[in-house]
Amino acid sequence: MTWVLPGPEEIRILFAHAAYQMQERFRARGTGMTSVEVRDRTALEHEIGNADVLVISGLWHNTLLERAGRLRFIQSISAGMDQYAKDALEARGVRLASAAGANARAVAQHAMALVLALARRLPEARDNQAKKFWRGMIGDRTRREDELDGKVMVIVGLGRIGGSLAQLAKAFEMRVIGTRRDPTAGANGADAVFATSQLGEILGEADFVVLTCPLTPETNGLIGVEALRRMRRASYLVNVARGACVNEAALTAALAEGRIAGAALDCAQEEPLATDSALWAMQNVLITPHTAGETRAYEDNILDLMMENLGRLWRGERELKNQVV
Repeated sequence: MTWVLPGPEEIRILFAHAAYQMQERFRARGTGMTSVEVRDRTALEHEIGNADVLVISGLWHNTLLERAGRLRFIQSISAGMDQYAKDALEARGVRLASAAGANARAVAQHAMALVLALARRLPEARDNQAKKFWRGMIGDRTRREDELDGKVMVIVGLGRIGGSLAQLAKAFEMRVIGTRRDPTAGANGADAVFATSQLGEILGEADFVVLTCPLTPETNGLIGVEALRRMRRASYLVNVARGACVNEAALTAALAEGRIAGAALDCAQEEPLATDSALWAMQNVLITPHTAGETRAYEDNILDLMMENLGRLWRGERELKNQVV
């Protein structure tokens, strides 16, 4: 298949996202390139046939390829690539790049904020504020706020997010143990690194288990009945990865029975989290609505990636930044 990407004067870029202000931030760059923005699937289906470049995440579905005769490059807004039929894209000569790393610092900072919130009992403080209740001093040491220095954080996934989180945890004088698919790739800021398959051997050491891993066959359901059994009663689970990395029913049972101290979750197996989920009402659970990577700088971070990849394509380079296809 002959592969031609129109130049800057002819190219048509389609931004597709329900909320992000991609086109507004793109126009502020003054490139002069033609762009369109859509907010829903109906509008996307109407416009996809005119697009050379598509910037998208959750609105994508693979049947769009039948309408996308001009499409040559997809810059994903997300790091997750599960929704794309990569073989079909390759067969049609459509290149694909992920947004891996665009929000690494943001997600790491969010994970650290969740760890601090659990240690300092901030959800309880917010609940008490809503009740106008001034809590008195606590005699029971196990129910007081805690300090992080000397605590052990196990980071599952020592990639860009996990490595950034390891640096933050070390700044709080925590001991950091990490896992990754290939431990020979390096500790990336952790004190020690193990293979993902060895996670069960180190869970008992953790005060905080933080998931920053991609969703793969190896990590799907990684935290289930057996993993939760190996965690200590005083330990916490923090998930800023993907909801499917955790067996939600097993976690709910472990929390209800006090087999772990609590959890902070930025993602769920099915999103949005069902209104009848028991997790909503648990006092030892903190929920954020998959916003770990969502910051005021996110649109510009994605546009930086897109412009870098367009430059590579125009120069005739084959390797994209965060290339998938």
